[in-house]
Amino acid sequence: MDVASSFNIKDVEAIIKERRSLPGAMLPILHGIQEKIGYIPAEVVPLIALELNLSRAEVHGVISYYHFFRQKPAGRHVVQICRAEACQANGADALVQHAKATLACDFHETTSDGEFTLEPVYCLGQCACGPAMTIGEDLYARVSNDKFNRLLSTKLAAKRGAA
Repeated sequence: MDVASSFNIKDVEAIIKERRSLPGAMLPILHGIQEKIGYIPAEVVPLIALELNLSRAEVHGVISYYHFFRQKPAGRHVVQICRAEACQANGADALVQHAKATLACDFHETTSDGEFTLEPVYCLGQCACGPAMTIGEDLYARVSNDKFNRLLSTKLAAKRGAA
């Protein structure tokens, strides 16, 4: 599929026009684009740079600096595993290794079937009951390898049930 065909440039132009006069406009613009499209396509970087009178390198630098911004589409489900110290103390490192092996992808990558994107996150506010993770908007605490497997199976079963 052609990536350029997966978004409407008019949507991007409208977001830029609406937010370009805000103080520190780049972040609101980038957030708006990601909220609308799901990621920041490389094709929009020159447009943002032009409208904000910045270099493409400056725009790309902001996109690549913040972990929140994606540069390619995410899977149907975004899995975030907490990497903060409290979760690490409760076994998050082992959970991360299990997740990477189970999904056969690394952080900031998507499974070959397009179902799951794996991302690190730095504190989900569940410090007393880590390791914590999210799948989409759903928050989970005390996640073991078995619980991780059950949660993924549930998401996949829901997809099969909806089909």
